[in-house]
Amino acid sequence: MSDIKVEGFKASEILAALAQVFENYSDEEKKSQIKKTNGIFELRVKNAEGKEAVWTIDLKATGSVYKGEPKQKANVAIILSDDTFQQLADGKLDGQKAFMTGKLKTKGNMMFATKLDGVLKSAKAKAKL
Repeated sequence: MSDIKVEGFKASEILAALAQVFENYSDEEKKSQIKKTNGIFELRVKNAEGKEAVWTIDLKATGSVYKGEPKQKANVAIILSDDTFQQLADGKLDGQKAFMTGKLKTKGNMMFATKLDGVLKSAKAKAKL
């Protein structure tokens, strides 16, 4: 899963760990997570140098994380900085607060974006991200 990592992005470490968690899920756990979430997140993360990287969390069909644009249309695109994503993953920042303060922007189904918090939390419990 090293193809997920991108030099200069803290988010890539977190997403690589998330991908590992998804890979280690039993079929039952994966189906449950897909059923609960039923959608695709497109994450557009900008690092301190202003470079942007894109990752996809597919919890509609495959239950996987991969680098690049979504293969199917995403339910929501989430645009945020590398630091903001790390704070969200660490539980130090709430997604809604990040949105309200302009640290996080969405394109598409904004209500679906709120599910990302639950995905990160359940994965964190599994992996100790």
